[in-house]
Amino acid sequence: MSGAVRQDHAGWPERLWIIRHGESAGNIARDRAEASGAPLIELQHRDADVPLSPLGLEQAQALGAWMRALPEELRPTTILASPYERARQTACAAAESMGRRAEEVLVDERLREKEFGVLDRYTRAGIREKFPELADQRRLVGKFYFRPPGGESWCDVVLRLRSMLSDLQRNHAGERVMIVGHQVIVNCFRYLLERMDERTILAIDREGDVPNCGITEYVRAADGCGLVLERTNFVAPLVEAGSPVTIESDRPKGAR
Repeated sequence: MSGAVRQDHAGWPERLWIIRHGESAGNIARDRAEASGAPLIELQHRDADVPLSPLGLEQAQALGAWMRALPEELRPTTILASPYERARQTACAAAESMGRRAEEVLVDERLREKEFGVLDRYTRAGIREKFPELADQRRLVGKFYFRPPGGESWCDVVLRLRSMLSDLQRNHAGERVMIVGHQVIVNCFRYLLERMDERTILAIDREGDVPNCGITEYVRAADGCGLVLERTNFVAPLVEAGSPVTIESDRPKGAR
């Protein structure tokens, strides 16, 4: 998939990769709970501290090895990551596989996972059972604008990412920037960079989950005044390394 992404200001990075973290222990626990019909997802950590699974670490290392195999002039010069453990671990493991130091990864809280408030850890069945009024409200309002008590809507995530785009232009113009975040982060960046509307981005979201360590990549337009989308959900680094591609959801579809 490709197309011009026009913006009004010059000073964009030369190349931008937006990547979902590797498979996490939470992805596995969530799938198990959904499959069994359990109301709650059994996790030993708060969401911010959920680590990568062994497979997720393997995926991150495969991503880094693929980046290292690129010509030097095409490799990332800056690595940014969500502070959530699974994303930070992915970025650090990829950096080390690239021959970089984990300490070079810059953590930015604006890249954190969407906050789910009172719905955190509940499965679709659990939300319908425990919070039927919220489930009804979400169906009426739609996931883009629905904000659970204590949580965020997609629109809230978009608002915090707008300032990140300004920082990319101001502080990372001409650089090659790799961002490691979460599924909603990937989609909300796409919404902003490709100037989508609510209907378009939600249609993309319905097509399927962003693969773990899946890459969405942009390059700077020839005139420097925009970005060009090169590819989305690119998983060749995992396939080439023989690492399984996983697409587990970060959250039950009833909460996302």
